Amino acid sequence: MSDETQTPTLTAKSPSASKTVQTQLVFPEHANALGNAFGGQVMSWADMVGGICAMRHTGGLAVTASVDDLQFEHPLAIGDIAVVEARVNAAFRTSLEVEVSVWGESMHTHERWLCVNARMTFVAIDAQRKPRAVAPLVPESDDDVRRMREASARRQERLAKRKK
Repeated sequence: MSDETQTPTLTAKSPSASKTVQTQLVFPEHANALGNAFGGQVMSWADMVGGICAMRHTGGLAVTASVDDLQFEHPLAIGDIAVVEARVNAAFRTSLEVEVSVWGESMHTHERWLCVNARMTFVAIDAQRKPRAVAPLVPESDDDVRRMREASARRQERLAKRKK
């Protein structure tokens, strides 16, 4: 087999190796007439941070393939701080599931609340925009093992839906 046809060996990575956190301040341009952050703005922040997390794990480009279980729990108001956190739950052949949580934080009291939680699937792509192999995920804790198991079950559900 020539070097050109061999698949490179990918080094397994832990969830902490690609964990990504971004902080935003909610400004009036991010808000609706009620003074709360637009849902689309919050989803955009989640997609960006989730994508960066996916690219850190894959070591290259990754694109959003699906968003599951996106739940708005509590609004963010103008002047609130948004803390967007992403972590890899599981890695598959060419895709990975990333969990993204958006937390609101009061700059005055430092109180925190869950604004949005979502699971997103990203596909790693090469320079020709074709799917490419993803490094395995190595769990660091029992919680990581649970997350991997649950993500695998959700993946099977997504694949079954696609076949219908």
